[in-house]
Amino acid sequence: MKYSRKQAFYDNLKFYIMKNVYEPAEDTFLAADNLVINEEDSVLDMGTGCGIIAIIAAQKAKKVVAVDINPHALRCTKKNAEINNVSDKVDVRKGDLFQPIHKNEKFNVIVFNAPYLPASLREERSWLGKAWAGGPTGRRLIDRFVTEVPRHLETGGKVLLVQSSLANTDKTLARFRKAGLEAKVIAEKKVDFETIVVIQASHLCE
Repeated sequence: MKYSRKQAFYDNLKFYIMKNVYEPAEDTFLAADNLVINEEDSVLDMGTGCGIIAIIAAQKAKKVVAVDINPHALRCTKKNAEINNVSDKVDVRKGDLFQPIHKNEKFNVIVFNAPYLPASLREERSWLGKAWAGGPTGRRLIDRFVTEVPRHLETGGKVLLVQSSLANTDKTLARFRKAGLEAKVIAEKKVDFETIVVIQASHLCE
C-alpha cells in the first residue's frame, strides 16, 4: 500500500495521508477541537477522509462508524486506525452519505466535515474534488445531510456539521430547525476569504 509523504498530527496521534485523500486542514482541526465524546457513545464520522475524526473519537467512544464514498479514503482510514491502535473500534463503510447506514441504526454523535465550497460539476469529479466541492452553492450535500440526519440521531445526541460561510450558515440553521433539530454555531475560524463554522444540532425536545 503506497503512501504520500504527507502526515498529520493531533495530540499524540499520527496520520498518513494517501494519494487522492483530503489532507486535514483548519476545518478538520476545528471539528476535532470541538469534539466531546463519552465512553458509552456510538459515533458516526461522515466523510471520514483519512479517518482523523473517527480515530480521535475512538480513543474514548464505544464504537465508531467511518463512512466515505472515496475508496482511497477508506483504505487510508483503515491503516490509520491500525497505526493508532483503534482498528477494533472503527467500522469503515463505503457509500454516499447515509446509504451504508442501517435503517434503524442511531448514534450519539454524528460529525460531518461537509464538502462546502461552491464549485462547478467538473470540480466535483475527482476524488479530492468530492471532498471539498459542494455544487454551485456549496450546499449539495449539506442539504441532503441535514434532511436525513435526524432519523439516525439518538435522543440526547449531537450533530457537528462543519461548513463555510460561503455556503450560507443561516440557511443551514434554518434547515436544521425545519428538520426538527435545534442548532447553533459553537465555533468559528476566519480563513482567508471565508469563515469556517462548526454547527451543533440536537433534538428540540432536549
